[in-house]
Amino acid sequence: MTASTTRPHPSTARRLPPPRGPLSAAVAAALPDPAAPLPDPAAAHGADPYGDDLHLALYLLYELHYRGFEGVDDSREWDPGLLALRGALEQRFLAALRADAPGGRTVDQAFGELLLEPVDHSGSVSGYLEHEGELGQVREYCALRSLYHLKEADPHVWVIPRLRGRAKAAMVAIEYDEFGAGHADRVHAELFARLMADLGLDTDYGHYLDAAPAEALATVNLMSLFGLHRALRGALVGHFACVEVTSSPGSRRMAAAMRRLDAGAAAEHFYAEHVEADAVHEQLVRREVIAGLLEDEPALEGDIAFGADATVLLEDRLGALLLERWRRGASALRTPL
Repeated sequence: MTASTTRPHPSTARRLPPPRGPLSAAVAAALPDPAAPLPDPAAAHGADPYGDDLHLALYLLYELHYRGFEGVDDSREWDPGLLALRGALEQRFLAALRADAPGGRTVDQAFGELLLEPVDHSGSVSGYLEHEGELGQVREYCALRSLYHLKEADPHVWVIPRLRGRAKAAMVAIEYDEFGAGHADRVHAELFARLMADLGLDTDYGHYLDAAPAEALATVNLMSLFGLHRALRGALVGHFACVEVTSSPGSRRMAAAMRRLDAGAAAEHFYAEHVEADAVHEQLVRREVIAGLLEDEPALEGDIAFGADATVLLEDRLGALLLERWRRGASALRTPL
């Protein structure tokens, strides 16, 4: 595909998407209309913790802390009724994660597995796209990942006021790189938007929300969940570290996929940039952010390990969905491109 040097200026807020069940329908109705009734928070207890309805409802509520939605007043961000419902949805999601992710692990146990690069990548999305994937599948993957990458690093900033010393200094250094080291055109979210333009995708923030299955929404909701709660600061550090540790090898495979498919210079550059940058970040986050946090708060070790394990759990669920759909020739999106 032809490389692009410019892209349309993205919209700052999206329209509310169609609901996927009673919880997301109630949230979508209540956001623009404070008089609309909200379900009892207890209704969250019976929802599928990994399902479309719960995760769209959570995504809508979390988005109030980012860019919001058209027709929704900014004051809704701190509405007590919405926060009570959000808390119930979070409890349902968090309980499932704690039940399904490995428990009682140390940081060394959680990250020791991640630092071992497997010889066989056939079960990974990046390995599949590197060797077998079609351009349409790469486009689907990047459309889904745009929900994360167009707000890349934003949720992780929330942990900075909750750290001190070595951990804070190193976290700020990494985030400085993520936000372009003072150069707007190098902000990683901007680099991803250029990748999307190369692939002929819509670069508007949140454009592919309605196309994303629950498995994709869950990976984005996880970092918002961890980021918005001081009590989960250790889990957020674990999530961030997991992303940085696994990014460089996966990005190398994705850059190769972009070259093989002639996806465009910006498409290849985004992943090539992450090969080098995240290799450095991985060292900083392990040796300074995690080590510094454990030095200050050793009781958070289990939370850090949980954050990494929960991230792997949800990424594996998403990867399994993508590969199953693609290998039988189906679209991985709810609404194909």
